[in-house]
Amino acid sequence: MPNDTAVPDVPDTAELALIEASIRDIPDFPQPGILFKDITPLLNEPEALAATVRGLAAPFRGAGIDHVVGLEARGFIFGAPVAMALGAGFVPARKAGKLPSDIIDQAYDLEYGTATVEIHADAITPGSRVLVVDDVLATGGTGRAAVELVRKAGGTVVGFSVLMELSALQGRGKMPDVELHTLLSV
Repeated sequence: MPNDTAVPDVPDTAELALIEASIRDIPDFPQPGILFKDITPLLNEPEALAATVRGLAAPFRGAGIDHVVGLEARGFIFGAPVAMALGAGFVPARKAGKLPSDIIDQAYDLEYGTATVEIHADAITPGSRVLVVDDVLATGGTGRAAVELVRKAGGTVVGFSVLMELSALQGRGKMPDVELHTLLSV
């Protein structure tokens, strides 16, 4: 979908305030001591959702993006419309065992063990320019795994775009070699 020049690419201050106001805090979820950032109200607010998609895509317009990789699960919600906005294909990066064909995988460390993300082996053409999209950058483990996964597939990571960065968790430190774009930092 080409960019409509009548619609601004970058959310203005009022739109960023709307986006932020559309995210609710849920204390002690999924366990005591965690403050969960719930994006479901944002998804139900058309203006906030549209501003979020535009904002995630804006820095990468004109960058020749071939594919947008969205991380399971909430990265799918934003990744697919960002891909449409950039005229690119969408590649879901899934948890292990969810894809039905030949895969490329990348393990990453969790606080309590390891996990793996996968893409179809034929999803990214070698030499493709790829944007990774997710809802939140926390510790950076999943994001780093996605970057390495794209590189294993022969793609070039042009950037990583997220709705929200939880800055206290220092995930940005795992992305020193990637252009990182965040709409909100909390």
